[in-house]
Amino acid sequence: MARTIVHSGTRAPTRIDFGGGWTDVPPYSEREGGFVCNLAITRYATVLVAPAARSDDFTLSADRARDQPLVEAAVRRAAVSGADVALYNDFPIGAGLGGSSAAGVALADALSRCCGEALDPATLAERSRATEVEELGVAGGRQDHYASAFGGALALRFSDRGTEVRQIPLTREAVEEIERRCLVVYTGESRISGDTITAVTSAYERRDTKVLFALQRMKQLAEGMARAIEMGNVDELAALVGEHWAHQRSLHPAIPTSRIDAIIEKSRRAGALGAKALGASGGGCVLVIARRGQESSVAEAVSSLGPLLPFTIAERGVETMRGDE
Repeated sequence: MARTIVHSGTRAPTRIDFGGGWTDVPPYSEREGGFVCNLAITRYATVLVAPAARSDDFTLSADRARDQPLVEAAVRRAAVSGADVALYNDFPIGAGLGGSSAAGVALADALSRCCGEALDPATLAERSRATEVEELGVAGGRQDHYASAFGGALALRFSDRGTEVRQIPLTREAVEEIERRCLVVYTGESRISGDTITAVTSAYERRDTKVLFALQRMKQLAEGMARAIEMGNVDELAALVGEHWAHQRSLHPAIPTSRIDAIIEKSRRAGALGAKALGASGGGCVLVIARRGQESSVAEAVSSLGPLLPFTIAERGVETMRGDE
């Protein structure tokens, strides 16, 4: 029986990955167990779905040509026809914010709801990842999809049994301090994370000693970050982020760049307590955590090397609006 398409609008947040990224990528996550601490932020992928003029066809649009294959893959995965689908982003492409996963989660939710389904956040996260990995052949882990689906601050544990999600409670004081002291700087350099992820995964498969040690330590640091956030200790979070970058950059030569290094060094001299590149790195954005009271001086110092991307914490994950108009 043909499904009736209704109007649907959905947005899903991107994320800051404080620590543990890479340990959510199979086969490491299934063999060794992974742990990620991340935070959803108010930079969104938005999807609009409406009935198409013809019930046996669909049209799609995206504000960036690079998003077109993802939209097409999500439509195939959802087995939807007779729909017009549009995707819009309010973040730079290749920024290391998990933008493609935010788009994937928003697409999964909008396409399911336009056909009368309502999927829970974990199912949306897994459907989004399956679309990316199985339809598009993009290597990657799970943390980004879960951040977009659940929102807030997350402690994510990965194993061969699946993904365990714990939402970290945040006091109002902790929210305000994180939003004030955490700065996101865009390098202006786009990067292709899949290539780097494949290279690191290959090194893990070869049992490269340096990579094995770095991944193990990054997982431990992420566990400490979750505890620091729950206690509202941003100084401790910053120190752990700083150490994490030392291990993260050792995974592959393409991860650090001269601009990333310049941003981190300049922020440190201006009063930052910790900094790291976001996502798979090699470009994208840098997270800088300023010392309390020195936020303005740190922001001024790094702004000459890249624009700051203002954000607040997205306390909710994917959000859907639905109606007949």
